[in-house]
Amino acid sequence: MQNLSAILYLVAAVLFILALKGLSSPASARRGNLFGIVGMLIAVITTFLIMDKPVWALIGGAIAAGGLIGAWRARTVEMTAMPELVAAMHSLVGLSAVLIAVASIYHTGLTHSPVQKVELFIGAFIGAITFTASVIAYGKLSGRFGSRAINFSGQHLLNLVLALSMVGFGFAYFATDSQGAFLIMIAIALVLGVTLIIPIGGADMPVVVSMLNSYSGWAAAGIGFTLNNPVLIIGGACVGSSGAILSYIMCRAMNRSIVSVLLGGFGAEVAETAAGPGGPRHYKSGSPEDAAFLMGHADSVIIVPGYGLAVSRAQHALQEFAELLGEQGVKVRYAIHPVAGRMPGHMNVLLAEAEVPYDHVQEMEEINSDFSNTDVVLVIGANDVVNPAAQKDKSSPIYGMPILEAHKARTVIVVKRSMNAGYAGLDNDLFYMDKTMMVFGDAKKVVEELVKCVAH
Repeated sequence: MQNLSAILYLVAAVLFILALKGLSSPASARRGNLFGIVGMLIAVITTFLIMDKPVWALIGGAIAAGGLIGAWRARTVEMTAMPELVAAMHSLVGLSAVLIAVASIYHTGLTHSPVQKVELFIGAFIGAITFTASVIAYGKLSGRFGSRAINFSGQHLLNLVLALSMVGFGFAYFATDSQGAFLIMIAIALVLGVTLIIPIGGADMPVVVSMLNSYSGWAAAGIGFTLNNPVLIIGGACVGSSGAILSYIMCRAMNRSIVSVLLGGFGAEVAETAAGPGGPRHYKSGSPEDAAFLMGHADSVIIVPGYGLAVSRAQHALQEFAELLGEQGVKVRYAIHPVAGRMPGHMNVLLAEAEVPYDHVQEMEEINSDFSNTDVVLVIGANDVVNPAAQKDKSSPIYGMPILEAHKARTVIVVKRSMNAGYAGLDNDLFYMDKTMMVFGDAKKVVEELVKCVAH
């Protein structure tokens, strides 16, 4: 049985790796999900086969309850709530790691080697930080806690003291096997998870979600050593490393370092408003009919979607509009910024849900050089990812951040509810350019009007 379980765990681990590879592209995402499901099923069945006197009623009840809740939530969650759902899932992974570690140190029949104690310590404190940090991220993303950064005097010093205290109690547990020291270490880590995330503004939330994904993977890997479970170690390491790589990519896209994200502050600056020191700024506005006329007579249109698209659930109507333009000979493409939306890949998922052809969706690096040769850019529900201040204003908090260069197009149409600043709290010079026309209203209603105008 030991040899068979090793082979089955290896098969499950390979399937997890194939799942991650499949999830790297919308075209192969379904296959990737299938690999992950089959791999997890094999891992769970194998674990049952090698368990010593399992409490079937307790385990079966937990699996049934979790499965029912998960199935219900998957069917009812709105796409706008997907980022906070992911954060909530990360919190559960972290909490699981903590509970397994606590159960392990209180297990009277177990004796831990020095290496296992270190693994328990690492898995437990990463899991604890992941749990509370994910809860705060969930609150910020859902609007329950507000998206603004929370800063106070001595914040970084407090984090340093908490981190050193956590490590100190971890050493105390290592030296004395004190269960009390281990629990205090976990309690400090739980507090540290809160103090690390509250100074991070809403604009950095996509990176935070990715970073927490990495944390949850490393927590799972650490506990995998404790349980002597190779598939948990491999799966956790894959999630941890892929999340770290994605966090790095996201930070590059925002011209940020992971250290600066953790220290917070981005999004906390006082934003300029339309009525700045120079008085009210002037912009041009138009109707959906005007916008439809401009795009219907263009040769090329690039659509830049943002979180406002998700909020209004306009992706299906938008794709219908794009198809109508295509039937009239207009070349239509979608431009995706790496941090568009509230989590990595948010816009890609929305467009895939609306059955937008994958070859019509292009990443920032692929499409940026085409904006200057584009007749019309339709910015719908986006703000910070097309803000020219990132390239021109050295005093701007987002200066140096790569953006979609929509301002280089011949004409820009922006669909927004109002002239309010975006999620980062910054005004956007693009909205005040002579080439820009603002169309105000709910994104879905505006796009539905565009569809009517082009269809007739």
